[in-house]
Amino acid sequence: MASPDPNLLVSIIAFTLLGAALSLAAGAVYLLLPEHWRRQTVAHLISLATGTLLSVAFMELLPEAVAHARVGERHLVFASVLGGILLFFVLEKALIWRHAHGVDSHGHVYHHGLRYAGPLVMVGDTFHNFLDGVLLTAAFVADPKLGVATGIAIIAHEIPQEVGDFAIMLESGFSRWQTFALNGISSLAMVAGALLAWWQFDLLQQHLAFTLAFTAASFLYISIADLIPSLHRGVTLQETAAQIFWIGVGVLLMLTLQHSHH
Repeated sequence: MASPDPNLLVSIIAFTLLGAALSLAAGAVYLLLPEHWRRQTVAHLISLATGTLLSVAFMELLPEAVAHARVGERHLVFASVLGGILLFFVLEKALIWRHAHGVDSHGHVYHHGLRYAGPLVMVGDTFHNFLDGVLLTAAFVADPKLGVATGIAIIAHEIPQEVGDFAIMLESGFSRWQTFALNGISSLAMVAGALLAWWQFDLLQQHLAFTLAFTAASFLYISIADLIPSLHRGVTLQETAAQIFWIGVGVLLMLTLQHSHH
């Protein structure tokens, strides 16, 4: 089996560091902005991330996953997507149960403050960043251009997520410095995941189709289960139009990038 181009590792590490730097910078800047501006801008970023993630999942990752699958295993690619979505559902539900302290009259969980939410966010975000690093390496190994698209999608998602993490940790009692430092350490987990996947290149190649399918599942779940529901809080015509516009920008960004590949 051929060894990967060492130059790819430079691109992979560059994207992981860029993603960490931009998300941390965005989190720090948003802490200094007036609350009104934070709410408006975060909504635009979430919309942009939604369009980007959905586009990469459907137009980049899934076609590449099918192309890299053996003829007799191609149907398993979509089974992997289904399994991945269900797995993310269970993991997210477990996190909700972990810090839920009761159920209201409508069957909805309620929480007594955010005392434990900060540490849980850190643990979950660190694992998620590590997985992003693995997935980024898988995408670059499949096709460097796919790696670039995946890297952009990860960064587009990480920025609004990091902003949310900063807010939750501050509400949980962490200082601004602790919040920034812990999120910085968590962001470096992406580098660790990318390096581990690189060092286990042969194993990654053997399961590349399913790794890409799992990546698509994570992007789809994040978009449909987390990002889109948060956008439904904006119900005015102006808010809806802005959401559609920024989702469209995300889609067009990925379409343009895909077109430049050919």
